[in-house]
Amino acid sequence: MTADISIFDGTSPLRIDKPLRLIELFAGYGSQALALKYLGIPFEHHRISEWAIKSIYAYKELHATDDNCDYSAPFTDKEIRKWFYGGKISSNYNDPIADDKIDKMPIDELRRLFNAMQATNNKGSVVGVKAADLKITDTDKYTYLMTYSFPCQDLSKSGKQQGMSRDSNTRSGMLWQVERILFECKELGTLPQILLMENVPDVVGTKNFADFQDWIASLDSLGYRSYWQILNATEFGIPQNRKRCYMVSVQGDHYYDFPHKIGCEKRLKDVLEKDVGEEYYLSDDLVRSFMRWSDRHQAKGDGFAFQPIDRDEANKACTISTKAGSRGGTTS
Repeated sequence: MTADISIFDGTSPLRIDKPLRLIELFAGYGSQALALKYLGIPFEHHRISEWAIKSIYAYKELHATDDNCDYSAPFTDKEIRKWFYGGKISSNYNDPIADDKIDKMPIDELRRLFNAMQATNNKGSVVGVKAADLKITDTDKYTYLMTYSFPCQDLSKSGKQQGMSRDSNTRSGMLWQVERILFECKELGTLPQILLMENVPDVVGTKNFADFQDWIASLDSLGYRSYWQILNATEFGIPQNRKRCYMVSVQGDHYYDFPHKIGCEKRLKDVLEKDVGEEYYLSDDLVRSFMRWSDRHQAKGDGFAFQPIDRDEANKACTISTKAGSRGGTTS
């Protein structure tokens, strides 16, 4: 399958020559920010959007460890509760916490959560984010990089493949909230100069390609040139079979080249610790629960399954799986 996209568009290579401000939509624990840190690229944590409580705390602990300010102190309990109204947060990664449930949550927990979100400039659920919340200003002085690794559950072959169309009302359909935000940015005259998307390869698969083309056409109308490619971690020195589709969209007449493959000489056992404490081993009961999990999902007809491997025999790992309520099971 081919797309109507030319990788030779643009008259000059993409260059970032101004201070970098990072905006992470669907931020999770901030893997994009971690990548920039590991690469030694200086940047500013500008704004994020993340609604899952566990991820909110993880992001804070990873990226704002030393910020222990009590941002909630000036506000009354009622004001703090009201701030969380409107589906701003989720406890299960899937559903917003309703206002009446917010009213029943311990106020100490809400204040701690408020402080974590303020410390990381977190605006909560992407549904409630407005362009003005992103504070994109002085684009002549700063380069704004906005990432939007939207949910993959409804795209992956391991799920039920309900798609990402505009009217699908699926989690993967949250992509179109990004479109809304970008068009609001255009109205304000403050579009981020660079967009970065990462998702499962099925985002450009047969079932979703028409929607993907629709998305690129929308970006085209906003003045972006988009370049996408499916990359596998094993092609870049990592012994893990993890294919992902990456897309870089750039404002202006520039082109972008994806990195050259370097292969992988390591095996899985080369990167795993040899001496691991007993507390990190799975109990027999937990292994049995994983097996029951596999049986249940096979009965449902989806591909989320528990698939143990021998580290000494495996050349590379499968894609890392996540917990139930998020994206349970292994996707590859």
